[in-house]
Amino acid sequence: MTESEHKNEKSDKLGILLGNAGKPIRLSGMQLDGISAEAGRAGESIKIWTRLCLTSDDRFFHRVAESLNSHIEFMARQSGHVVNLKNAGYVLLVVHPDNTGELWVDAAAVALLIMPKRDMVAGSVLFNNDIADVTGMSFPRVDIDEKDRIVCIFREGWRFGLFFDANPDGQLGIPEMQRDLGTLYRRLAHRDLYDAIADQATFSRLLAAGWFPFVEILGAEFQSLAKPSEAGFELDDEEAKLLAKFDTDRLERMFKRWMVKPHFAGKEPLLRSAINSFTSGDAVPVLKIVLTEIEGILNEAYRKIHGQSAKIKVLLAFAVSSAEAKAGRPDTLLFPTAFAEYLQQHTFANFDPSTSCGSAGSRHAVGHGHAAVETYTLVRALQALLTLDQLAFYT
Repeated sequence: MTESEHKNEKSDKLGILLGNAGKPIRLSGMQLDGISAEAGRAGESIKIWTRLCLTSDDRFFHRVAESLNSHIEFMARQSGHVVNLKNAGYVLLVVHPDNTGELWVDAAAVALLIMPKRDMVAGSVLFNNDIADVTGMSFPRVDIDEKDRIVCIFREGWRFGLFFDANPDGQLGIPEMQRDLGTLYRRLAHRDLYDAIADQATFSRLLAAGWFPFVEILGAEFQSLAKPSEAGFELDDEEAKLLAKFDTDRLERMFKRWMVKPHFAGKEPLLRSAINSFTSGDAVPVLKIVLTEIEGILNEAYRKIHGQSAKIKVLLAFAVSSAEAKAGRPDTLLFPTAFAEYLQQHTFANFDPSTSCGSAGSRHAVGHGHAAVETYTLVRALQALLTLDQLAFYT
C-alpha cells in the first residue's frame, strides 16, 4: 500500500466517526503573505509577521483579527459570496500556492488530540474530566498541503484563538501547526487554571495547603479549591467534599494507571497497602509508604534510561523534563515547571529537625520521624497519592 493510499484509507476510516458539516467557499486571487508588525511610512522598511499564534487576551489580537476578517470577507464578496466571520465559531482558510483557497466557516470537522486519564476505546463517550491534557488540534477532513498558507480563528467560551502562517518557505509543518492550535485551544479552554498558576498569591496559598492542579482533579474539582484560595478563604469544607469523592472505584482506577508503569509495578505490594489503608481511613501508612517510595520510583525510571541512580535534585529535574518531552511543550496541562516548584516547596521541602516539628506532607519530616502527629490526616494522604499519580503521567 502506498503512502497516498494509506492516507486515503485512514481518511475513510475517520469518516465513519466524523465528517465536515458543510462545504468550503471557493476563493481566488488570495494575496496573503504577511501581517505588518510595526508602523512605517511609504518606502520605509518594516518588520512583518509571517507566523502568529494569538489569543484574544494578547495585545495585537483584535487589530490582527479585524484586518484578516476585513480582507477575507472582501475576497469572499469578490468571489460572489457574503460571509459574516464575526459570528462564526471556527473559521479556517486554506490558501494554495496558486492563490486559490477554501474558506470553511463552521463547516470543517475539528479533532482534538488529547491525553486521556483512563483507558479509552473508539466510540466511547468522553467527558471533560477524562482529559488529562490537550496536545493538538486538527481538521482531519480538510486537505492541507505543506505548501499551503493557513488562517484559523476560533472561539472557545468567551475567548478567541488566532493562528496564521504565510508559509514563505513552502514548508508549513503540519504537525507543528496542529501542536500550536492545540496550545491555543488549551490556553483558552483552561485559562482559569493558567491564571491560578500565574497568580503568585493564589498559587502560594495552594502550595501552603498542599494542593496543586493534579491531573486527577483537573477541572471543576481543582477550581473548587482555587476559587476560595484566591479569595483567602479556608479550604476545610472543600477539602472534605473532595475527599468524599475518592471512593474505592476511583482509587482502583488510579492504581491500575500506576501498574502499567514498570517503575511503579515493582512497588505493587507497598502501593496496594497504601491504597487499602486510605480506603480504610488510616492516613499514617499511606503517608509513610507513598512519601518514602516516590524517590525510589523516580530512581527506577531514571535508571532505565540512564543506567544509573541519581540524587533527588536530579530526579526532580528528570521528572519535569520527561513531562515536557511527553507533552511536547512545557506549558501543557501537566504543568511540569509548576509541579517542580510544588515538589521542592512541599513534598521535598527542606526541613531542619532541630528547630521544630514538620508536616506529614513533607517526605523529609515523615521519613525522619519528625512530622507532627496531628498532621497525619486523610487530606495529606490524598495529596500524597495525587502527587504519586501525577508522576505516573510524567514518566
